[in-house]
Amino acid sequence: MQAVFLVHHIPGSATGQRHHPAAARSFLSRLLDSARRALSDAGPWSELADRSALSRSESLSEAAARLRKNLAYFRVNYAAAVALRLAAHPASLAALLTLLAAWCLLYALRPADAPPLAACGRTFSHREVLGRLVAASAFVVFLTSVGSLIFSALALGAALVCAHGACRVPEDLFLDKPEQVNGGSANPLLSFAAAVTGGGRV
Repeated sequence: MQAVFLVHHIPGSATGQRHHPAAARSFLSRLLDSARRALSDAGPWSELADRSALSRSESLSEAAARLRKNLAYFRVNYAAAVALRLAAHPASLAALLTLLAAWCLLYALRPADAPPLAACGRTFSHREVLGRLVAASAFVVFLTSVGSLIFSALALGAALVCAHGACRVPEDLFLDKPEQVNGGSANPLLSFAAAVTGGGRV
């Protein structure tokens, strides 16, 4: 699905035009900063692939404890491995990035007091833009191959993460960060998203 948006501001939108580049720069800066911090938390790949550290768990509780510790230590590595699955399908990845760009440019980066968007001779309120973005997202995720790729990548990734996490002996891992010692943050993905968006719409 390829959609072309011909978007321009209605007259009197000088304030919105001034704010939009600044909002975009701020968003990209937070995105890069959050990505650098996330990558700095990645565990060594040599430890992840150390076959000598793999052994069968004696009980379900031991497997769960191993999985919790390994998730805390290798969570960035696991996320990167799942992302590589998506990168193996460039067309689907391009569709996802296009959808993400549409959300950023048409909604997330627009100030709340920005004038309505105008396209094809009519204007669209913020609510109408949001509704169309939600509809486009639902179409891409549920009615195209992109959705099946996402679900298959997540399912396969979850299975591999659980298998590795339950079999990898974590005693040699140095969990020196408080959040890792406690089993990791409640939701690293939400923490990353909150850092990128500044805790809400720009």
